[in-house]
Amino acid sequence: MYKVLKELKVELGERSYPIIIGQGLLGNYDLTPWVAGNQVMIVTNETVGPRYLEQAVACFPGKCVDVVTLPDGEKYKDWQTLNLIFDRLLERQHSRQTTLVALGGGVVGDMAGFAAACYQRSVPFIQIPTTLLSQVDSSVGGKTGINHPLGKNMVGAFHQPNIVLIDTDSLSTLPAREVSAGLAEVIKYGLIRDESFLGWLEGNIDALRRLEPDALGEAIYRSCLCKAEVVAVDEREGGLRAILNLGHTFGHAIETYAGYGNWLHGEAVGTGMLMASDLSLREGMIGQKEHERAAALIHRAGLPERPPKGMSPEDFMSRMAVDKKNVDGRLRLVLMRSLGDAFVTADAAPQNLKDTLLEFTRS
Repeated sequence: MYKVLKELKVELGERSYPIIIGQGLLGNYDLTPWVAGNQVMIVTNETVGPRYLEQAVACFPGKCVDVVTLPDGEKYKDWQTLNLIFDRLLERQHSRQTTLVALGGGVVGDMAGFAAACYQRSVPFIQIPTTLLSQVDSSVGGKTGINHPLGKNMVGAFHQPNIVLIDTDSLSTLPAREVSAGLAEVIKYGLIRDESFLGWLEGNIDALRRLEPDALGEAIYRSCLCKAEVVAVDEREGGLRAILNLGHTFGHAIETYAGYGNWLHGEAVGTGMLMASDLSLREGMIGQKEHERAAALIHRAGLPERPPKGMSPEDFMSRMAVDKKNVDGRLRLVLMRSLGDAFVTADAAPQNLKDTLLEFTRS
């Protein structure tokens, strides 16, 4: 039997969809009401498939289910691997009524979603995220895509899922490093929009690292609620949604410099949020105590607090220059007016940015 802990909805008019959070959902929750026709293609990877594929197939009783298994890792989030999905869809003669299912973490979700956006000019898809980071962030909101050697997530599309099914039991096999990486995105929501959630996290971060079910359910729900509210207002990142990228401009530069997969996305975002907090302090927006509070929580989550050794300010600037938030060549960053109040600006003082980069790259 399964237990639904929380339910919420991403409000997008006719394209609204539910997020179901619970225990024991994989293998027991019937997802056929969200399937367009008789065909289903589950996209998973070599790590997740052996653990959860059988249960995922059981969520589609009576449907014709095919599977494509991708190699595991951020470095495979590219055109060549994406084509494996299209190859399988065409080999198995999937029609425009097929439904793609993403079973895995953020890489699988982004690639399956992008394939669904492109295949026969768009087919439906379902998200079944199995990592903390994908459950609280990448599975919600419809951002899909692949990486380019010059920049992360630079090729993609907005394509919303039909439903997001979050089974917290799938987190029991996560390595501690992956848990910490997911917590970076959880902390982000407190820093950008919900100071009370930040306080809750300070009291529950240790329970989350121990994967205690009640704490996980609450953290995932509040993270998804925050993202759902933002996406409902600004689906395609024309304004408010950009605050969801706190720490990501610095973080994506780290990932690109280090080589995709050598740093987990959440690890890079954790360091990036520290850098954004430091710059917010230098800009006179937050105080020293607020900066220290943010830094302490990031530290307690077990996240790295410095970029890769040898990375220079110039390494950051060259990679940040291709960030998707930039407009007309102007670097736009997400900073904080206070904890729980983030905004996007292109007006950070160049000397303050330089000082932040120097502070974090000095040996």
